Amino acid sequence: MSSAADTSAVIVLTTVGADADAVELARALVEQRLVACVNVIAGVTSIYRWKDGVEQDDEQLLVMKTTKELVVALQARLRELHPYELPEFVVIPVSGGSEAYLGWLCGSVG
Repeated sequence: MSSAADTSAVIVLTTVGADADAVELARALVEQRLVACVNVIAGVTSIYRWKDGVEQDDEQLLVMKTTKELVVALQARLRELHPYELPEFVVIPVSGGSEAYLGWLCGSVG
């Protein structure tokens, strides 16, 4: 297992509407080497506060794997491609994992 000290991997979360082309968005980010992998999870129901109200929408969750070094560039590109006025962008540090997988992840971006 890799330790927190030797991995720069992060997981980034965002959501898009149920009707959005999440696969096209994910493919663009992978092709541009901003992420190594994106899991597109359909069928997510989001309940959230927005503009003085409580909203509920069907969405798709995108789980993106990248490195700390690319977070700023990923956020900028996602902002350009994302259909929402204020897209979710949450970064979760990876504290360990398979050395082989983390090596592949880091080698697949940049």
